[in-house]
Amino acid sequence: MLLSKVFQNVNYRCPDFRDVEIDDIVYSSRNAAEGTMFVALVGAFSDGHDYAESAYLLGARVFLLSKEVSLPEDALCIYVDNTRETLAHISGNFFSHPDKEIDVIGVTGTKGKTTVTHMLCTCLNECGIKSGVIGTVGAYFDGKYIPTVNTTPESYEIQKLLRLMADAGCKAACIEVSSIGIKNHRVDGIDFSTAVFTNLSPDHIGGAEHDSFEEYSFWKKQLFKKCKKAIFNKDDLFSEEIIKEITVPFATFSINEDADFSADDIKNLRTADFFGVGFTYKTKDGSVDAKIAMPGFYSVYNALAAVSVCKEYSIADEKIVSALEKARVKGRNELMNVGASYAVIIDYAHNGQSFNSVIDTVKEYPHERIICVYGSVGDRAQLRRQEMGLVCGKKADLSVITTDDPGFEDPEEIAKEIASFVEKEGGEYKIIVDRTEAVHFALSEAKDGDIVLILGKGHETIQKIKGEKVHYSDHEAVKAYFEKSK
Repeated sequence: MLLSKVFQNVNYRCPDFRDVEIDDIVYSSRNAAEGTMFVALVGAFSDGHDYAESAYLLGARVFLLSKEVSLPEDALCIYVDNTRETLAHISGNFFSHPDKEIDVIGVTGTKGKTTVTHMLCTCLNECGIKSGVIGTVGAYFDGKYIPTVNTTPESYEIQKLLRLMADAGCKAACIEVSSIGIKNHRVDGIDFSTAVFTNLSPDHIGGAEHDSFEEYSFWKKQLFKKCKKAIFNKDDLFSEEIIKEITVPFATFSINEDADFSADDIKNLRTADFFGVGFTYKTKDGSVDAKIAMPGFYSVYNALAAVSVCKEYSIADEKIVSALEKARVKGRNELMNVGASYAVIIDYAHNGQSFNSVIDTVKEYPHERIICVYGSVGDRAQLRRQEMGLVCGKKADLSVITTDDPGFEDPEEIAKEIASFVEKEGGEYKIIVDRTEAVHFALSEAKDGDIVLILGKGHETIQKIKGEKVHYSDHEAVKAYFEKSK
């Protein structure tokens, strides 16, 4: 594409501008090659300007910069105030604005983004509206899976994925929109057809994220200034604050009070092949009984968010109900279909708060013992080990303590540290460093009516060990055990 088209409607400074052709846009110098334009992004821990020379040596001759860099004379340097902001707009131009061809549905909130986007994507696909999803566990569309980095990927990646989805015939894309993603301009220039708010609580504060809760909440609000219609969880007080500042049409969902979409008669359901919740949802069209294979009261909120968007497409309730039953999110309260007399659930929970939530949720169901398999990351987050150990020591019947992502730490020492806090609560535990062996041990210990929770990795397929990424999957470990047991 000619640079003049890439920079259409974009402000820039370049005294010696040449309308050359570029084949791609890159923001990692490792991906630079002949025909690419290198964008120097300034991050919390690194500055892309420091890698411009490396990109030149690999063949890049066009550079998007926000400050002077020493490069050979044949380098074409284009200057802007903020390269990250400009990347969003030139990526939209480069991929011919796919958001004009596909409905982009953004979901934001402290919790629920992954579940709502996947639940909604399943519902839309099941109801004949071909859709894709982009978020924490990657991008899924048209039977394809593409791994992603970050809850909300860089703007270039989002535009590229939207283009692939549009070209594959998708009519909608469900995107997790994080506050950091908004702050870092990753969704700039995207025309959201609908924005959904799930909830807000203190999180992502400190370090390279947000300076305060006020700043965190400020960026959450900005999504609702980029959309044509908004949907809010009325039971979260922050909804009222956002609603005061927007001018677009909106709808609400609630469990506790009147709303456009509400739910009651909520009950836990557990059978040999189902572990979830049933409820009745109400719309202006009437009441409908539904169920979802995801445990927990909060799962009803996620379902209501999905229902609210589905009704924007005038989908019949019977189709929505059928689709909700099929909705699954890999590694999020995911019941494994293993045909055993006990339940096996894989969940991404990886700190004390999320451990507490998932254990309390499953304890509401008829059960015998709760067996937890988990570890903790290395090189940081020592407080996390204490929280995990104390929660499981108090609430689980057996902790099988193993390896998560130990990094450069000794995984056995991490496990012993966790075990010391399990002991403080009088909990029973066993340390098995090899995670596959730990999963297999827990499954071999499980009896009728038990619930085995495998926590921490969720959808992930690697472990980070001494600087290496080693393949590992909780799903594969579970399947291997039952294959061996046949």
